[in-house]
Amino acid sequence: MPFDIGQLRYAIAAADHGSFYRAARSMGVEQSTLSRKILRLEHAIGAKIFHRSRAGVSTTFVGDQFIRSARPMVASADKLVAMMRAAGQGRAGGLRLGHNNSVSAGNLRATMMNWRDTHPDVQVECVEANRGVLLAGLDTGEIDIAILMGAASHDGFRCEPLWSERMLVALSTSHPLAERDVVHWTDLRGERFLLPAADPGPEIRDMLLGRLAVSGGKPDIRMHQSSRETVLSVLGGIAGVSIVCEGSTGARYPDVVYRPIHGEQGPALTGYSGCWRDDNGNPALRRFLGFIKARYALSFDFLQRFQ
Repeated sequence: MPFDIGQLRYAIAAADHGSFYRAARSMGVEQSTLSRKILRLEHAIGAKIFHRSRAGVSTTFVGDQFIRSARPMVASADKLVAMMRAAGQGRAGGLRLGHNNSVSAGNLRATMMNWRDTHPDVQVECVEANRGVLLAGLDTGEIDIAILMGAASHDGFRCEPLWSERMLVALSTSHPLAERDVVHWTDLRGERFLLPAADPGPEIRDMLLGRLAVSGGKPDIRMHQSSRETVLSVLGGIAGVSIVCEGSTGARYPDVVYRPIHGEQGPALTGYSGCWRDDNGNPALRRFLGFIKARYALSFDFLQRFQ
C-alpha cells in the first residue's frame, strides 16, 4: 500500500509535538483525521511508528528511524514545490538572452546586472551572435529574447524599441581628433573607417553611409573579417578610426580613446530593440519584459498570462 507526503507530514508533526491532538491543531485538521492518516501510514510500511498512551505518543525504535528518514524527504518535496512555484511566476528557472553587441558598458549591461541582483534565482544565459543567428534562435525557441542594435522587425516576432545609446569614435591617442572632447560627423569626413564584418559592423556601416555620403561620394569603410575587439586593439598602430556604441566602451585598448560624436541635433544616438515570440511560454521572459518596461518607462504591451 503506497503512502504520500501528506501522511509523512502528519507523522513528523506528531513526533515533534508528542501528541496527536497538538499535532492536529498545529496542522489545522481534526485529530481523528491525523490519527487515521498515521494509522494508514503504519499499515503501508508494516510497522508501528508510535507508542500510544493517555500521556501522548512517542516513536518506536522503527518509528524513530522512519521519522529521521522522512524529514529530508518532506524537506526536498517542499523545496521542489517552492522551486516550481517560483519558476511558474518567473522568479526562478532560466532566461536565454541573445545580443549582437558588446555588454562591457551601457544600458544592456546595467539592465542585466540589475536583473541579476533582483532576480538571483533566474539563471541568465547570454548568447552573442549576428542578427540572423539570433532571429533563427528565436524561431526555434533556443533564445527567449534578442536585444539588437538598431531597429528590428520580423514576421512572427514582437519587436519593440527599448532604449538609445550614444555613438562614439574610437581612435588612436596620436590622432588629431583625440585632443577634442567631442567629435562632429563633419570632422570624420575623409577618415578611413575600420569595422568588423560581423555585427554590429554592418549596422554601423549603414549609419555611416547615411551620415557621411555627400555629393555622390562615399566614406572609406573597410570591413574586416575579425572581431570588434581585434579591430579596436590595432587602431593604435594603423591608420583609421572605428565607430562603436556606448556598450563597447567598458573595454579599454592600448593607445585607443573614445570620443562622443555629435550631429546637428546633439549627441549621435543609436536605438536598441527587443524581439521575442508572443507564444513563448517561459514565465521568466514575461517577468523580464515587465522589468524592462518598468525600468525604461516603455509603453509596449505583452501577454501576462504566465505571471
